Amino acid sequence: MLAKYYRAFKEDLDQRGIIFSFSGYLSEGILYSLGEALRQKMTLEETDIGTVKKVFSVFVEQSQNIIRYSAEKLASDSGQPIELSSGMVTIGSEANRFFIVCGNIVLADDEPRLRERLERLQGMDKDQIKAYYKEQLREAPDERSRGATIGLIEIARRASDPIEFDFDRIDPNSFFFCMKVSI
Repeated sequence: MLAKYYRAFKEDLDQRGIIFSFSGYLSEGILYSLGEALRQKMTLEETDIGTVKKVFSVFVEQSQNIIRYSAEKLASDSGQPIELSSGMVTIGSEANRFFIVCGNIVLADDEPRLRERLERLQGMDKDQIKAYYKEQLREAPDERSRGATIGLIEIARRASDPIEFDFDRIDPNSFFFCMKVSI
């Protein structure tokens, strides 16, 4: 029964074009290892180097957003600087293009600002995104952002289509946030 269940799960992922998927607690070390495996897989499949760089860059940005902003975290009580953030990252291909999907829990207080930033980017063309990026580099960073404004712009710059995103309310204090980027 166990093997049958997980074989069906794997077959479902394969049918959906998923080539790489991670769900769980992320750290910078795990991000590095997963990124290296992703890069090697795409290289073995002789994927165009420009595409590899874009997919890898978006994967890293999305994973760093999970590490920095997930509302679901584990931290050390012993005073050591250990913190793990929970989320998921999935990479696949459909219609001869790659997609990267990330998801994690965000606080309800953070949802309006994140939604506004993403809607703004959705409404921009490539030239507007480029100009917005340059403008944001000159601005002082938002004290709460930890780089997310630039990270989201970096993602939009590499995307072939506008970023897709959605929020699913979990309870009054949190949402499950999901973002899909096509390359």
